[in-house]
Amino acid sequence: MTGRRQLLAGLGGAGGALAVAGRPGWADEDAAGRQVADAPTGHADAAESVPFYGPHQAGIVTPRPANGIVAACDVVAGTPDELERMFRTLTQRLAFLTRGGIPPELDPRLPPSDSGILGPVIPPDNLTVTVGLGASLFERLPWLLPHMPRRLQRMTQFPNDALDRELCHGDMSLQFCANLQDTNIHALRDIMKTLAGFLVLRWVQEGDVPVIPPNPDGTTESARNFLGFRDGSANPDSNDAGLMADIVWIDGRNDEPSWVHGGTYQAVRIIRNFVERWDRTPLSEQEAIFGRRKASGAPFDGETESDVPDYTRDPAGTVTPLDAHIRLANPRTPQSRENLMLRRPFNYSNGVTRAGQLDQGLLFITYQADLEKGFIAVQTRLNGEPLEEYIKPVGGGYFVVLPGVRDAGDYLGRSLVEAVRSTPTPPT
Repeated sequence: MTGRRQLLAGLGGAGGALAVAGRPGWADEDAAGRQVADAPTGHADAAESVPFYGPHQAGIVTPRPANGIVAACDVVAGTPDELERMFRTLTQRLAFLTRGGIPPELDPRLPPSDSGILGPVIPPDNLTVTVGLGASLFERLPWLLPHMPRRLQRMTQFPNDALDRELCHGDMSLQFCANLQDTNIHALRDIMKTLAGFLVLRWVQEGDVPVIPPNPDGTTESARNFLGFRDGSANPDSNDAGLMADIVWIDGRNDEPSWVHGGTYQAVRIIRNFVERWDRTPLSEQEAIFGRRKASGAPFDGETESDVPDYTRDPAGTVTPLDAHIRLANPRTPQSRENLMLRRPFNYSNGVTRAGQLDQGLLFITYQADLEKGFIAVQTRLNGEPLEEYIKPVGGGYFVVLPGVRDAGDYLGRSLVEAVRSTPTPPT
């Protein structure tokens, strides 16, 4: 019996293999009540998996685990047939990686089928991989351009940005989330090996969030960013399906092509924090910049992180400054409700800059049904805020996230490929 077969036998034969694959209902059973931006409460059993099939891709409203990676790629596909082959191959790999299992054994004279960095049995480890497409892909392919979502665009510079071309845009985004970073790295390497004929890496940013045990009453709190404040305190309730339908998912109400219904818009920003400068700033000034107490996360007129500030009782900004981050981002007016978005950020640490400063910051990720009313509108309100003295966006991009894979006979991007094929080819 080979080593891998012995491992499989140790797991209980076929039943053990299913255990490695995870329980299909895990996301609904064990994660009930948890929010997207809640701090991870610990590394769950590596055998647990997040369901891959469904109307929406996983990794959006799924509770965020401790580690994440965003990778942007350029796509090499010149025809609809090549695009379909890419999507089908990608779907097959993601279905396997998120389920886990034993890679096939090949002739030892050939490269192995798997990198082996997770061992001979690949655990699911709550892995999700979320796939989006950038404007550049549609713009470059004439037969794809007529199907470009209406609000998809290249990310442009805001006044405080210092965007690095090498860290921006891409034909495709891949968001990896898992308990352990090695699981994300394993999945990234697998995809880049398997789809080497279709994908070329453009930029990659890793991130993580601290693991915090639940409170004695069972509640969890938002994870803290590298400025020491909780990030995600005012996030919409990701467990409210109706609210997510209004804020996150594209459907017939959004005046978008029908092929993208069930998808969403993704905004990614790599935001460097000037942590040395921040750490020399008085606490009272830090709190005034954010509009929250640093220790508790509570707004100035509340006691807990979940308390909602009442700006109607503070029109002059005596309690919460008018230019506080939370007040500009969400003024809590009837009009600003249409600007809500779902945040799913990670912290990053890239070592040290050439100037000898720590290269740390936020891998900022949001999802919204309308990119212009969501992230772009909110960021426009934040232009000129006091926090800009301590942060500098340097990269990222905008992407449209594909609808989910409904079952084993479906594949990512199917609705787009079918839309392309149903469109008459213009005369040459």
